[in-house]
Amino acid sequence: MGAEAEGTPPPQPAAGEPATTTRAQPISAAQFLSWKQRKDAEEAARKAEATQKRAADIASGAVQMNGRELFQHEPWVFDNNIY
Repeated sequence: MGAEAEGTPPPQPAAGEPATTTRAQPISAAQFLSWKQRKDAEEAARKAEATQKRAADIASGAVQMNGRELFQHEPWVFDNNIY
């Protein structure tokens, strides 16, 4: 009717949209599982790095501990038998 009849290509995605939205072939289950495992491993590595950085910052006194961290590092603070 319009652009299809004239043989013009379909409109390209905008600059902010990813170009992978129109895949010719769907990915296989094995490809998805490997991508998911890689994604989960990267997220676990980021979390571990953030945890190590937080522990180093607490040890250096750069940040304050929350209640759970205080209980883990100095449980005697919560001992009511002292009073």
